[in-house]
Amino acid sequence: MTMEGMMRRYLKILAILLTVSMMYGCAGMSYTEQRMLSGGAIGAAGGAAIGAATGSAATGAAIGGAAGVVGGVIVDQYEKSQGRY
Repeated sequence: MTMEGMMRRYLKILAILLTVSMMYGCAGMSYTEQRMLSGGAIGAAGGAAIGAATGSAATGAAIGGAAGVVGGVIVDQYEKSQGRY
């Protein structure tokens, strides 16, 4: 299997997981989990858009999603340090 085929499979699995998680909502999730999910989704969408413009939407989505999750954790830790929740 080529690298591009593996990335497409990964993105399909990711899309299914995101769809299922959105179906159940974020009500039972902690603030950290909510921020990680939303950061990952926003990062994947942005990465896919940039990746499509530069040649590989799958790679862009994977990198953007990972960066978004990390960003969500950083925002969560900052909010906790400020005593906002």
